[in-house]
Amino acid sequence: MVKAMIIFIIIGYLIGCIHGSKVAQFLSGVDLKKTGHGNAGASNATLSLGWKYGILVALIDIGKGVAAVLWALYYFSSNASQFTEVQMWLLTYAIAASVILGHNFPFHMGFKGGKGTASIIGILLAIDWKIALFALMLFVILSLTTNYLIIGVLVFYIIFCTATYLWIPGVGPTMISIVLFGIALMLHIENIKRLIQGTEPKVTSAFKK
Repeated sequence: MVKAMIIFIIIGYLIGCIHGSKVAQFLSGVDLKKTGHGNAGASNATLSLGWKYGILVALIDIGKGVAAVLWALYYFSSNASQFTEVQMWLLTYAIAASVILGHNFPFHMGFKGGKGTASIIGILLAIDWKIALFALMLFVILSLTTNYLIIGVLVFYIIFCTATYLWIPGVGPTMISIVLFGIALMLHIENIKRLIQGTEPKVTSAFKK
């Protein structure tokens, strides 16, 4: 179990280090770390480069979340006898958390990457696509109606944590989901401050680019 945990964490982190922002930089010539709010994620790509680049970055970052979890589930399908259900879910959430850490703190970007929103969407899609679609629908609706992405992000994380607590066996996955939510809050603290001050960029500004 310990060996598997170490392998899953390493694989997850390396997958997380694959950044959609680098593809956007190659195509646009703009380094997202040096524009907007300096975040190498889909939200900053959307607000700084426009919705087309935002979608591109989001798809890549969502994809790595999906890929990591599906790889874990495929691994378990071939080695089911070696793990209990609780252990399988713990390892699945471990690789998921590692993807987020790799995205947020990539070694090749000085450990300053994105904020993990797109990747957490991909992770939930792979875990349970029906819950993910519901959460994603709320994310879009709230982001558009409030005109602030941060509102949709926080609600998505709340649904992720709640769904994990209600339907995923074992305490470990719930603890991991809460820690990921805590990291998200920490990384979005400036967004929250700007939201309170009324200076947070609005979603509609992305459609003008």
